[in-house]
Amino acid sequence: MASKLTHVDDTGRPRMVDVTGKKVTVRTARARATVHLGKAILRQLTDDGFVTKKGPVFHTAMVAGVMAAKKTAELIPFCHPLPLNDCQVNIEVKGERVVIVADVKTEAKTGVEMEALTAASVAALTVYDMCKALGHAMVIEEVCLLEKRGGKSDFSRKRG
Repeated sequence: MASKLTHVDDTGRPRMVDVTGKKVTVRTARARATVHLGKAILRQLTDDGFVTKKGPVFHTAMVAGVMAAKKTAELIPFCHPLPLNDCQVNIEVKGERVVIVADVKTEAKTGVEMEALTAASVAALTVYDMCKALGHAMVIEEVCLLEKRGGKSDFSRKRG
């Protein structure tokens, strides 16, 4: 019986997907990560202009997210190395939360979902690292794919 998982062959062994026969198309993906800071940490951050002793929190997290997207194939075993045409990481404060959105684009034979998810995840981890001296009550609540375009199928998460 053939596996429904793309990274497992018919014998159950892990494998990289062969994309040789696929067409190069524009591929985009958007992912989101949410970090709940809480009132106390958020107040300290805003009082200090979103800068800690380690430096500017959001700018550092944005750079870390872009760097992570570019290294995704080194971190996740079966991801294909992709040339990224664009990677943008945006951060916004909403209530007691920091919402991180990563948008990634390439022209390739496979999609950039993992790059977008990696960018958002590492940006969230960087926010945590930059703020942990202010308290450890923070929670990385969510990392999710919001949408992907290009290739065999598109995906768009409904609100939430």
